[in-house]
Amino acid sequence: MSTPLQPARTYNQYHIARKYTPGKRRISIYWAWSYPFESNLDPAALDNRFSTMTEVRKVVWPAYEKPEYSETHFMQGIAGTLELFFRTTLSFQELAGEATGHPVAVFQRVDQAGFELPIDERILADTDTLLVFGLDHLISGLEASPEEIASIQKWLEREGTCLVIAPHHDVGFTDDLKQRQMEFEHHGDPLVPRQQRFSSYTRSLLKALRIPVINQWGLRPALVRGTRDIAPLTAFRDLDKLGLLEDVPTLNFHLHLPHYAVTNDDGKTVRVLARQPVDPERPHPFTAAGNKEINSLLWIPPDGKRAGDILMVDSTNFLTLFGGTGSLAKFWRNLATM
Repeated sequence: MSTPLQPARTYNQYHIARKYTPGKRRISIYWAWSYPFESNLDPAALDNRFSTMTEVRKVVWPAYEKPEYSETHFMQGIAGTLELFFRTTLSFQELAGEATGHPVAVFQRVDQAGFELPIDERILADTDTLLVFGLDHLISGLEASPEEIASIQKWLEREGTCLVIAPHHDVGFTDDLKQRQMEFEHHGDPLVPRQQRFSSYTRSLLKALRIPVINQWGLRPALVRGTRDIAPLTAFRDLDKLGLLEDVPTLNFHLHLPHYAVTNDDGKTVRVLARQPVDPERPHPFTAAGNKEINSLLWIPPDGKRAGDILMVDSTNFLTLFGGTGSLAKFWRNLATM
């Protein structure tokens, strides 16, 4: 039997607005990075850059020893790794599109061709759920402008909106090289440098929206003893008014997940919906301080003029690059249909 033809892929054209459909969310992804900045970083630099595709192929060999990832078909530098992220969001996009009846729109702050797109009405007008992926390195210096903040705040006044802020990890923030090595040995990923700090843009967004949370560390999840399965979440289902964790025992097994530290503890602004147990067998300053779990899913309920919800969860939970599970697919569906 012949392989069914996939739909034709398009590029380099303007977004076509999606019409509002009652009960059907329009979901958009915003990659808060400059693709040229990230892909043009020096591959000889030890820290604060993504791996090249060549490095990925060496470390996970022979996973990408296929014609579609060869030099004639796929970029071998840092740009190739960025494209892997795009490829591995396709499962989420497909599921969300089927669940909502709307295609998932994908935007970048600065795309491959150098076109810049801030978050404004061009994105927000036909979006009900906006996922902001914070995979920009701190050294890029990207920040949300006052105009963007005003646009987002105005959008969040609309009933039914949901903003998902997803900064990634902050590995090796210290000048102490011994601690950097301890962090590295804890997560155990040879593709992550001793210092890799994210995310300038989403941190500025959190600050401007007065959300008392900071992304910290990069921590390896615990496994169910005697297996290779990720340990279940510690879920606070009585707080989960949106039903995000319904039939969701776990999220993804990513080697260096951020801890979303709540910087005040009044218990009113931020609700911790789920925590992820951390590997206790690998030393780390976080666990040495007596901590056993990271905050992995947060909810900031509507408040005052803000009618929309704000969530925080790591962007890797929307990528299949790190072994997405059936549980993860249920989380996607819950988010798409909440």
